[in-house]
Amino acid sequence: MRELTDAILRVIERAPDWIRRDLVSKDAVARIRAEESLAAMIADALDQNADAKV
Repeated sequence: MRELTDAILRVIERAPDWIRRDLVSKDAVARIRAEESLAAMIADALDQNADAKV
């Protein structure tokens, strides 16, 4: 569990500024785009983490 938390934290730490800004945007389209981008980054990191264990 700690490995997953660490992987997610690393993604959030390196998230680009536009994602950070758009996550708090009042513009729903921008917010959704940022959420989807961050989700994809997290999914990729988790996938890489799983591959590293094999």
